Amino acid sequence: MGVLRLLAVALACCWWPPGSQGKTLRGSFSSAAARDSQGQSIGHFEFHGDHALLCVRVNNIAVAVGKEAKLHLFQAQEWLKLQENSNGYSCSEKLSKAQLTMTMNQTEHNLTVSQIPYPQTWHVFYADKYTCTDDNENSQVEDIPFEMMLLNPDAEGNPLDHFSAGESGLHEFFFLLVLVYFVIACIYAQSLWQAINKGGPMHMILKVLTTALLLQAGSALANYIHFSSYSKDGIGLPFMGSLAEVFDITSQIHMLFLLLSLCMGWTIVRMKKSQSRPLQWDSTPASTGIAVFIVITQSILLLWEQFEETSPHSYYSHHNLAGILLIILRICLALSLGCGLYQIITVERSTLKREFYITFAKGCVLWFLCHPVLACISFMFNDYQRDKVITIGVILCQSVSMVILYRLFLSHSLYWEVSSLSSVTLPLTISSGHKSRPHF
Repeated sequence: MGVLRLLAVALACCWWPPGSQGKTLRGSFSSAAARDSQGQSIGHFEFHGDHALLCVRVNNIAVAVGKEAKLHLFQAQEWLKLQENSNGYSCSEKLSKAQLTMTMNQTEHNLTVSQIPYPQTWHVFYADKYTCTDDNENSQVEDIPFEMMLLNPDAEGNPLDHFSAGESGLHEFFFLLVLVYFVIACIYAQSLWQAINKGGPMHMILKVLTTALLLQAGSALANYIHFSSYSKDGIGLPFMGSLAEVFDITSQIHMLFLLLSLCMGWTIVRMKKSQSRPLQWDSTPASTGIAVFIVITQSILLLWEQFEETSPHSYYSHHNLAGILLIILRICLALSLGCGLYQIITVERSTLKREFYITFAKGCVLWFLCHPVLACISFMFNDYQRDKVITIGVILCQSVSMVILYRLFLSHSLYWEVSSLSSVTLPLTISSGHKSRPHF
């Protein structure tokens, strides 16, 4: 367990993910940046409904008027076509293809984005009279500070909702999730605490599983606090959003180490010992080394993915190479652990033990395969729904997996009989040769 804690602490110290970008944007319109990239990218937003709103406030209107500053809005599909045929259009032709254009000649502007048949992403770009010229000297004029709000209509049709179409519903989902965690804690916390304090054969497993569950609950609470603030100002609390990601990644590490240690402990023991010997965890260098190696590999991929991820509120949705490698790793783990458990099940004569291994296999497979399966299922939905489907689906599936494992390890009719007959020590507990040391 010491290795696992050190790894989690190291990850938290070495990496603190950047806060999620809000939909209240603050910055400066730069002529130089616009000229270098044929339009300065300001942001993107998934508008929906008939009364979506873009509101921008400019601090130096005199400079904006002098530069003939404009905002250009492109639908995502149209912008993608322009990018694919970038050589076929000049700078001015590209900007002229914008579906909506706003000339900034006042301190505050409101642009209504209406008649949207279905939710879609819009890209916002800044350009002025220097954007499509080679006049590098004049383009170095003063930048224009701004504040921009991107709003969707609420239930009453008023443009007051800071959530994009892809984020709508997440605030309510995390509220319900936190409420469920609270109710479950009120009902089961005391009995679970007593079971952990009793020690015994299930002690270490329950500690690791409970730690992972508390981290998941902490992640849900941090997300709810962030989204609650985000719903009011479009910025939220980036610190809480980052904290939620750290909690979730640490929980993933705990669960991965727990499942790998159990599965490989049983598999290695089966390979070394005769079938007449009961099950036992031997804390061998091979089993511990393999588990630590896989945990470190997943942690590196998670860090890599978070550094490359730019979309807010989508750390469950893998859009880059690291994310794809994570999905492949989870599929390989599910297949390898499933094959190992299948071999144990096929040679096991005891009905009780087979039932235990089958239930444990269900929990493992659900934990590892829910993400890849949901990533495939998400392609059946519209673009703006995919991240939401994956996020909600993964959280629910992993919660169900934890419930399966809790019921399994708290059941004296299954785990106690499987691992405690003939005074055999449990996985992740006390070895006959080291009676005072845990096996992590």
